[in-house]
Amino acid sequence: MEIKTVGVVGLGALGLMYGEHIQNAIGRENICFAMDKERYERHSKDTYTVNGKEIDFNLIDCTDAKPTDLLIVAVKYNSLASALDTMKNLIGEHTIIISLMNGITSEEIISARYPHKTVIPCVAIGMDAMRSGTELSYVNKGLLQVGITDEKMRPSLKALDAFLTKTGIPHTVESDIMHAMWNKFMINVGINQACMIYDSPYDGIMSSPEKRASLTRAMREVIALSKAEGTNITEDDFNAAMELFNKLDKNSYPSMHQDFKAKRKSEVELFAGTVRNLAAKHGIPIHENDFYYKRITEIESAY
Repeated sequence: MEIKTVGVVGLGALGLMYGEHIQNAIGRENICFAMDKERYERHSKDTYTVNGKEIDFNLIDCTDAKPTDLLIVAVKYNSLASALDTMKNLIGEHTIIISLMNGITSEEIISARYPHKTVIPCVAIGMDAMRSGTELSYVNKGLLQVGITDEKMRPSLKALDAFLTKTGIPHTVESDIMHAMWNKFMINVGINQACMIYDSPYDGIMSSPEKRASLTRAMREVIALSKAEGTNITEDDFNAAMELFNKLDKNSYPSMHQDFKAKRKSEVELFAGTVRNLAAKHGIPIHENDFYYKRITEIESAY
């Protein structure tokens, strides 16, 4: 199989960044951004810019969509339920689906709605794309980590690897993709939530012994759950994450803090919510993520 056509669901920072890159590589006629009728009527005449350059994206009403070889799901967790309907016509017999979403549950949710379809686990890390209105800016595209949990998907993984290589998208093929997914999950559960709860940039968390300790407790709860779920997040993984936090721009903020400032619903269900569900499943006590969940929902209820 060769990937020649691409569909994207999601007009956020990652959808636009990878969409622009792919469009430049394979041509506008071979990639589309599908959305529901209401969103299409609202956005179809918008003019988008990427790093200051105007880009003519192929936006379509999802009812007019046709199956594509690759489907990229790039929505926030709160939009996934509606995105499952939006993507329906983009999925054909041989369509490969990847999710650029945070967390460790989106692939499972997509597969539950579209059983027997090829959903290849994917982790998006290291990008700095920021969207403001219809303007997107980025310096670092970051990296896509892809891999499989079932050997039946090996031919599809090879096709995806070939496409990402051909289009010049930085990526790695992981032998243990679940470890990569859980590692990013641990990072997000810690730094993303802590910056929102304490209304602090990265350095505000790392330079405060109290806040740093809170972050550490939240991350270690994920480590305990990873072992119960059969994925061993190690002390080396934890230490590498802490080193990463110390290297981040001291005055920058992660996505949940940006949601907080914009008074948008965050992805707390994807982070502390998932931790709480898994803790209940395995009978593992958690305290920090319970606190995070309750505090964030309190903040959001006051919007």
